[in-house]
Amino acid sequence: MHVKRFADAKAYEAPNHYDMRSLRLQGFEPGGPVTSWVGLSHFLPGGGAGPDASPLEKVYVVLAGKLTVRASGQEVTLGALDSCCIPGGEVREVKNLGNEVATMLVVMPYAPAAK
Repeated sequence: MHVKRFADAKAYEAPNHYDMRSLRLQGFEPGGPVTSWVGLSHFLPGGGAGPDASPLEKVYVVLAGKLTVRASGQEVTLGALDSCCIPGGEVREVKNLGNEVATMLVVMPYAPAAK
């Protein structure tokens, strides 16, 4: 078992994100998960990400507040404990349209190792 305390989570920069702060809860460390990593993102009002795409799928779970997600020609607002999966290669955009901080858990596989 690999335990990481919230107090020990480190901040990381996510490309093409704005008015957002993120912490890595699991991953990219010895003894941690070998297939995926987990991040925690806090989006300020008006904050967001994208539009852009990555080759890896991602799972979003909103823990607090509301976030609007646009992908595949769809737009949906996710509230607490709502989730979605964005397939790899799909252009997506995330935006906090409300006045409260929105918190989201992000689960992503590691990028394949370069050969």
